Amino acid sequence: MSAHGDVDMGHTVAGWTGTALALLGCTGAGAALCAAWAPGIWLGLGLVAVAGAVTWVLHLAGWGKPSGPRPRADWDWRTRDAAALTGHADCLGCRVGGPRRAAAARRPRPAELAGQEFEAAPIGRA
Repeated sequence: MSAHGDVDMGHTVAGWTGTALALLGCTGAGAALCAAWAPGIWLGLGLVAVAGAVTWVLHLAGWGKPSGPRPRADWDWRTRDAAALTGHADCLGCRVGGPRRAAAARRPRPAELAGQEFEAAPIGRA
């Protein structure tokens, strides 16, 4: 059991990689600031921007996680998210990933429709 209780903290390959790159970028920019080396500051800030892009690409490739808690079996950080290839519902990163992924993210999944009742339209009315 973790110090935070029995919750999904969202540790993923995308999250760890992005965090490590952003930390290196911030550290480099801070060291360059202390050394008064202006190009180093921009290099560090550039690495922070690259960290965001790398995290997004890894999320789209399935190494991230959807919003909200995951099933306990998927808590390991090396577990790949198969649903990411078609897009997550209500995920800004998936919508920005392209029109096909955005259209897939808007469609309700069969699991979401399983418990819903559908009312048939009367004949002759649309």
